[in-house]
Amino acid sequence: MNKFLKSVRLWVVAMLLLIVLAVIQQPSGNGVATRIQHLEQLVKCPSCENRSVYDSNSTSAIAVRAYIAKEVKRGTSDTKILTTLESQYGPTILLSPSTSGLGAILWLAPMFVVLVLVGILSKIKRKKQ
Repeated sequence: MNKFLKSVRLWVVAMLLLIVLAVIQQPSGNGVATRIQHLEQLVKCPSCENRSVYDSNSTSAIAVRAYIAKEVKRGTSDTKILTTLESQYGPTILLSPSTSGLGAILWLAPMFVVLVLVGILSKIKRKKQ
């Protein structure tokens, strides 16, 4: 096998490992305060542009932070909290796309494009040899 294909495979494996690590990464620590902070960083301030409720002191951000804290202390799951906020404010309330439904396509599309490009490049390289 030539050096080009080996390096392409190495990069693909490295990229896939990074993606897997990013998907399974959880916030460090399991404390209530850590969970609240993590969720606040995932939710966009309803009245601000591209700022999380964690970074904003607007009235709407304070209300969302209070809701998140109340629900975490009640034991509500992160998914349920984010889903409820999404249903109240719309899908743009989350700073990153959802990992289900259409959001899953947004997460998987770049990987698919890279894999297709690697396949095309390897076919071109084989034809040249």
